[in-house]
Amino acid sequence: MSPRRIDPQLAGSLIEAAARLLAEEGTAGLTTRRLATAVGTSTTAVYTHFGSMENLVRALVHEGFARLQRRMALVRATADPVADIMALGAAYRANALDHPQLYVVMFGSAALGGFALDNGDRQHGRYTLEPLLAAVSRAVDRGRFRAADPLFTAQNMWIALHGLVMLELGGYLIEPYNADACFDGQLRSLAVGAGDSYEAATASLGRARRRGHPRPARARATAEK
Repeated sequence: MSPRRIDPQLAGSLIEAAARLLAEEGTAGLTTRRLATAVGTSTTAVYTHFGSMENLVRALVHEGFARLQRRMALVRATADPVADIMALGAAYRANALDHPQLYVVMFGSAALGGFALDNGDRQHGRYTLEPLLAAVSRAVDRGRFRAADPLFTAQNMWIALHGLVMLELGGYLIEPYNADACFDGQLRSLAVGAGDSYEAATASLGRARRRGHPRPARARATAEK
């Protein structure tokens, strides 16, 4: 008998459904039966594609960071490294809004519950910092940011943006200071905090906005209602 073929489309559907169940119901909702029902397949499909539920959760985390990397890779380096940093921030936020359940699972230890990830899994997403780290290094070299460890600066920017995104996903950023206003303010504040002038950071923010990055799918759907 020939081995059963692996269907990559079904594997992707299982990952999406698992992310939704974990984010909405926690580990209690993530069972092979619930997952199979959500996707319209058999319970054996989980083991055919991933071997175990723990491997499925690990695949969830890796897939989430792979999507984030692909989104951030669309941001090309320009003559304005601070505008590049802001555009990378916009790509990060857009990715989270497009895949909110997956984003929560990527970073939410509570959502993972009893499914154990090792330190290698926890560190897996750090490669997504590389475009930001490169842009911060260029900003330092060009005198826009003060001389400091670029990795420390990039990591602190990540920490700050992650906090904003989590609040936005939770629905806590409302009028008069909605998520868009807070996002722009945070980008400018992060640049000024790293050593840029307010005027230069404002000009870079304008350049980043004019680069025409597509609006997140979630934001488009809300605007079209």
